[in-house]
Amino acid sequence: MSADFLKNPASLFDVTGKVAVITGASGAFGALAAQILAGAGCKLVLTAGKKADLDAVTKACEDLGADVEALNMRPSNEAACDDIIAAGVKRFGRIDILVVASGKNDVAKIPDMTPERFLDVMDANVTQSWLMARAVTRQMLAQGGGGKIVLMSSARGLLGHPAGYTAYCASKSAIDGMTKALGCELGPTGITVNAIAPTVFRSPLTAWMFADDEKAQATRAGFLARVPKGRLGEPEDLAGPLLFLTSRASDFYTGHILYADGGYTAG
Repeated sequence: MSADFLKNPASLFDVTGKVAVITGASGAFGALAAQILAGAGCKLVLTAGKKADLDAVTKACEDLGADVEALNMRPSNEAACDDIIAAGVKRFGRIDILVVASGKNDVAKIPDMTPERFLDVMDANVTQSWLMARAVTRQMLAQGGGGKIVLMSSARGLLGHPAGYTAYCASKSAIDGMTKALGCELGPTGITVNAIAPTVFRSPLTAWMFADDEKAQATRAGFLARVPKGRLGEPEDLAGPLLFLTSRASDFYTGHILYADGGYTAG
C-alpha cells in the first residue's frame, strides 16, 4: 500500500462502486447493512423471503442513491445460493462483498427442544452461511482481485444463555469457527472472512427492552450491569465495524470475530 493514503486516510474505507450481496436484507441487521452500504456508494444485491419488507428496504436504499437488484428468495439451499450470486453477476458483472445477515433463533429449554427445531436453527445460521460463502468464494476466485465476506455471529457465540439458547449459541459458535477456518483457508487468495458479533441492538425485535415499563427496566438493568459502556447498542454502532470489514481498511484482517457489544464479552 502506498503511503499516499496518509494524505486521505478516510479513503481506506471507501467502497464506492463495490458490488455487495446481502442476504436477510429485510431483517434488523440486514436492512441496516443494506442502507449503510447504499449510503456508502455500493451497488446492492438484496435477498429476503418477505417481499413487502424487501420492497421497503429496496426503496430505502434506492432513495440513498443505490442501484439495487432485489431477489425475493432465501439462501435455503445450494441452488438458491448459486442463483443469488449468478443474479448479481448478471446485473453488475462481479461481486466484491458478501454480508450474510440471514438467520434465526428458536428459544426453548432443552427438555422441550426437538431435534427438528434444533437442526432448523443450525441450517438457517450455519449451513446457509457456509453455502453462501462457498458460492461467493467461487465467484471471487474466478474474477480475481480478492473480496470481503462478513458473517453474522453474536456475543452468544462466546457466552451461554440460561433462557433456552442451546441451538442459537451452538450455531453462533459454529459461525465463529467457520470464520476462523475460512480466514485461514482463503488468506492467500486476497479474500478476507470476518464476523460481526453484536449484543442487544435497537431493532423491531428488541424494542421492548428499550421501553420504560417495569419489565423492560428490570431486564435492561440486569443486562446493563454486565455492559461496561452502560447502554444497549444503537444502529450506528454497527456502521463503523461494517464499513471497516467491507473496505480495504481491513485487508490485513481475516478470521476475526469483531464484538460490537460495549465491552460485554470483555468481563
